[in-house]
Amino acid sequence: MTESRNGNVPHGGHEYEVWDAAYVLDALSDTDRREFEMHLAGCSSCRESVAEFEAIAPMLSLLDEEPATVPPCPDLLPSLLAKAGQRLAANPVELQPALVTSTAVAAETVFPVFRTGNYAPVHDELTTFDLPVGGRIPAELNGWYLRNGPNPRSGGGHWCVGDGMVHGIRLENGRAAWYRNRWVRTQSFDNPIPPYNDDGGRNLHSSIANTHVVRHAGKTLALMEFALPYEISDDLKTLGAYDFGGMLTDSMTAHPKICPSTGELHFFGCGNIFEPHVSYHRADADGRLTISRPIDVPALTLMHDFALTAEHVVFLDLPLLFDLRVAFSGSFGRDLPYRWDDQYPARLGVLRRDDPYGQLRWFDIDPCFVFHVVNAHDVTSPDGNAIVLEVLRYDEMWRNNSEFGTDAALWRWTIDLDTGLVEESQLDDRGVEFPRIDDRLVGSSARYSVAVGSGALIRYDLQRDTAVEHRFDGAGEAGAPGEAVFAPAAGRPDELAGWYLTYVYNSVTDSSDLLVIDASDFEGEPVARIRMPRRVPHGFHGNWIPD
Repeated sequence: MTESRNGNVPHGGHEYEVWDAAYVLDALSDTDRREFEMHLAGCSSCRESVAEFEAIAPMLSLLDEEPATVPPCPDLLPSLLAKAGQRLAANPVELQPALVTSTAVAAETVFPVFRTGNYAPVHDELTTFDLPVGGRIPAELNGWYLRNGPNPRSGGGHWCVGDGMVHGIRLENGRAAWYRNRWVRTQSFDNPIPPYNDDGGRNLHSSIANTHVVRHAGKTLALMEFALPYEISDDLKTLGAYDFGGMLTDSMTAHPKICPSTGELHFFGCGNIFEPHVSYHRADADGRLTISRPIDVPALTLMHDFALTAEHVVFLDLPLLFDLRVAFSGSFGRDLPYRWDDQYPARLGVLRRDDPYGQLRWFDIDPCFVFHVVNAHDVTSPDGNAIVLEVLRYDEMWRNNSEFGTDAALWRWTIDLDTGLVEESQLDDRGVEFPRIDDRLVGSSARYSVAVGSGALIRYDLQRDTAVEHRFDGAGEAGAPGEAVFAPAAGRPDELAGWYLTYVYNSVTDSSDLLVIDASDFEGEPVARIRMPRRVPHGFHGNWIPD
């Protein structure tokens, strides 16, 4: 009997039945492994069989046979269990399965794996009024600075998967009126929900909502890319999942883009085991979902960010793929289920904004991975048409585990829309992450971007390809900064007319401050230093939300 890859037939009597053990024991070729993973997405019986094998993975080392020589036959599982049982009975203490462990990464790195130092969580929620201020908060700064990040309530594990906590400061009339920190209480916060249903479909209400917080059409949304957004109030109370009035049946990326010209919200959803693995969505300025369409990618890639220009949307299809073996291993929380794949091509997909249901053009690039796009813009000249993207590029990511062992650096990709080629060039060799621009210039030729480096904020001049630093290793300003968000001065379009807001942690005093840095004097002393009632753990992304 033959079935389609996404078919679902009773166990026994179909062509993939004998592949289960070979898959677990890594005895399939790369081609067969990928074919079987596609089949697994639609075959519950094979998924159950693979899960059974993975459950006894620690016992496989007890076998005398080398894994690659074990025949993939349906009688293998009883044989494995029998052999393992005999050996375990003979020496039960020595052969107990060991916990999965990994080497911790130093706390001062930009991206750690485990929760140490200021990557460790805080354990309760505070509300504090009239925070002490050193210097002077500009009277023009009236609004909220909100920042999201992982803050697990218990246990150890990978920093990226902690429960979301939003830290917020209200600034008004030169005062730091209040500080609050609140967990995002998703539907799965008190009663965990598996991210996938029994039929393999996603439960979009299963969320830790820990990556970003944005405002569009009057709603403030806490985001993580594999679930629905969660709406929160101005005082950080969770209001519930938001699905655009029932129109969104997909996840929402943690990095949506708001077009400064139209007010439209552009985003994508990803994480589907079934095709389509990625879909593109657009909401108008009033928050009505107007466009949803699939994006054809051959596998479930980790697509964290994308790019928007005045005329195009650009998707990043890169060789970091969902790995069922890691997912089935039971090590989630300490090892994320994605692995680098040398056989998967890296490419950029370009879609015209005025033809949102049209065909994507794909452009090949050198293998790499990108978590964060700096910005992108169109170039039209007598010499041709192009799209310019600045990105923070890793040479590779998560080949053997999900530790962050390498740094990203600033690169520029120039997509020649006439020749179909991409020019790739590295602009700086410093290790950086969390880039931000003046959000009023998303999709146009922004001049400045600020990223987090080692003990410094680095501001890049993207037009002159130069950089300056605001360092935090001086006697009065020691500390580790987080993402720096630009708060523009009202009514002034100049990128230097405004302030950068960033949380800075001081390991000597185990405390945090919110610093306000004048964009026109980036290397100078902050104009204000707001004392937090206690440390604010390192997190991901946030926004300045003006009145």
